[in-house]
Amino acid sequence: MTSKKIACLMGVATLALAGAGAAWADDQPAAPAAPAGPTALSTPAMSSSLSANANPFSYDTAFGKLYITGQLTALGYTESPSGFGDKSKTGGELSNAQLEFQKTDGVVQFYVQAGLYNFPSLGAGNLRSDRIVQDTFHWVPVAYLKLQPTAEWSILVGKLPTLIGAEYTFTFQNLNIARGLLWNQEPAVSKGVQVNYAKGPLTVSVSLNDGYYSSRYSTISGLVSYVISPKDTVAFAASGNTDENSVSRFATPIAQNNGTIWNLLWTHTDGPWVINPYLQWSTTPKITKFGLPGSASTFGGAILAKYSFNPMFNLAGRFEYETSSGSQVALLYGPKSDAWSLTLTPTFQFKTFFVRGEASYTKIGSGAVGAMFGKFGDKDDQTRLMIETGFLF
Repeated sequence: MTSKKIACLMGVATLALAGAGAAWADDQPAAPAAPAGPTALSTPAMSSSLSANANPFSYDTAFGKLYITGQLTALGYTESPSGFGDKSKTGGELSNAQLEFQKTDGVVQFYVQAGLYNFPSLGAGNLRSDRIVQDTFHWVPVAYLKLQPTAEWSILVGKLPTLIGAEYTFTFQNLNIARGLLWNQEPAVSKGVQVNYAKGPLTVSVSLNDGYYSSRYSTISGLVSYVISPKDTVAFAASGNTDENSVSRFATPIAQNNGTIWNLLWTHTDGPWVINPYLQWSTTPKITKFGLPGSASTFGGAILAKYSFNPMFNLAGRFEYETSSGSQVALLYGPKSDAWSLTLTPTFQFKTFFVRGEASYTKIGSGAVGAMFGKFGDKDDQTRLMIETGFLF
């Protein structure tokens, strides 16, 4: 790793720690807060399209109150043409059959999320939920011990949600059913340790972790956000590997795992509106011995928004554009490719039951044959329809 790259990453960590004297921390990335009842839990984090159960099940134990929540949801889809790697144009899956166990008081706390899940994403092949579980984060995707010695300080150790990006990992957490093009470049879950300091309008989190789930603990991540007003929050997040790492598998793309990724985010809430634009920049290095013959980068932007017609019905949307550079490394749809997408997601929720549909369109401006859509990877656009329904209990 170059001295310039190390300096940039150390700068992120220094900035985060410098702000810690007046910080207010969260365990996960900045995102629109879900409207919730007085006893709703803050984890798992959710955007404002769906609301968590306002009266979760709890059980008093000798060590404190134990909360149990969960999701049972299913989705169906049809698309034309098929995504590259898809075996069919239509299908259906259980998108979530998960339970969360957590203790949220005292010095020693914990969080465990377990079960079946799926995270469909635009422009990528749809896979069975059991295959997703086996090839990514297994049957316990998130689990950590949390030490809360004071109201300001907290330390998390275990399998942690990423600090990067504006979208969460699982379908029920997000404004839209499918993740976006920018999310495809980001880590989702990392193993490691995270330190938070909480005080005032400034949020600071710093983590040492294994990046894209590589089991090599050489990545530094940071998140700093500032609440400008009751309606506006800005945030900066960054992550990068400080060493060379040869791990390459489905959940660990070797180029991204050795690179850096940066986000600048803004969240605005005003009455029925939630608007969340953000920018993303990523870099990947030249490491010939790992099959990376040249450096590359991506740059993209997205706008996520939601309008609530009433407490039970809302419409969410996402527009994004991403471009890649570098003549030898394919980070998007081939070297020097670019694409944009548009997604609309109407959602109806009554208490713990919800149903939502989704229409999305993805257009590749330039791409490489074999890396795009269709059976042979030679189609440059795709329309996808999805529906998801179930219970958040």
